[in-house]
Amino acid sequence: MRKDSKLVAGCTVGLDVGDHRSSVCVLDEDANVLETGEIATTRTAIRSRFGGRQRMRVVLETGTHANWLDEELKLLGHEVIVANARKTRAISTADCKSDRKDAEMLARLGRSDPKLLCPVNPRSEDVRKDLLLVRARAVLVAQRTLLVNYVRGSVKPFGMRMPDKSTESFHKLAVPKDLANALAPMMQLLKAITAQIGAYDEEIEKLGHGKYPQTSRLQQVPGVGPLTAATFVLTIADPDRFKHARDVGPYLGLAPRKHQSGKSDPQLGITKSGDTMLRTHLVQCGQHILRKSSPDTSLKRFGLHLARKGDKISKRKAVVAVARKLGVLLLALWKSGEEYEPLRGSAPSASKA
Repeated sequence: MRKDSKLVAGCTVGLDVGDHRSSVCVLDEDANVLETGEIATTRTAIRSRFGGRQRMRVVLETGTHANWLDEELKLLGHEVIVANARKTRAISTADCKSDRKDAEMLARLGRSDPKLLCPVNPRSEDVRKDLLLVRARAVLVAQRTLLVNYVRGSVKPFGMRMPDKSTESFHKLAVPKDLANALAPMMQLLKAITAQIGAYDEEIEKLGHGKYPQTSRLQQVPGVGPLTAATFVLTIADPDRFKHARDVGPYLGLAPRKHQSGKSDPQLGITKSGDTMLRTHLVQCGQHILRKSSPDTSLKRFGLHLARKGDKISKRKAVVAVARKLGVLLLALWKSGEEYEPLRGSAPSASKA
């Protein structure tokens, strides 16, 4: 962009953020394009271009750089709208797509009606740092599963099979002697990964006790441990972002998709939008809650009632429904500060269905 920029109060700026360079489009109060150009995606360039200017509305999409750009631009005195990239189909599915056109579309949507952008609230830097522990652990868990599957698959072509063992203790198994040169290092790596996952678990539990005491309240619910509680608190960040507790279900992608047209209103699967990691934890908790050995709770009765047909589809739907209801319950407990009542407003049990 030129140094004699026409950026003035009342302008709307679309910022299509790239890893190294970002495209900029400036609209005036009459929606005319004042200027287009590029700037480096660095703090120095952002301060130089937007510092000392009158307040403007700056629109950008969610992405790797969205959090620090949001913080930097707000410190410079501007209004910032971070658009949900999954919702801005007018940009992602455009027939003639370019960085410059994307920046202009962001500016026009932000100027006309910000609700079209489904704005998100970026997390604070402190919360992002703590959430990094949970995400780093998730990466190691995925790598451990990959290695375990590789070792199991590697021995089968030789007519052998690794004994049944959980992924947590798989590294304790002995590999076939003939394959030790190739597989023994894998087992050592699995041992190291498992140890580091355990270290992360300890750090996450300490974090909950010391910095996020609300996680203890969430752990009153059977099946919810320190990891799920911490992930929930750190992902949601601000419980007041939801007017109603039930809104957390769609936010986490646990609500059914909708495609109604005329008399056609088919039943569809969940949207799977939002944070995948938290959604996975809640689904795992749902599976735990529906176990026979789990204590009797309203959630369990609710899920068993949905799964009463006994077929796989009913059971899967029940797990997802319990996960969605669990998210609502956790948010309600967090916001209200009330004690958990296992059978409060209990649904009919499966035996009475």
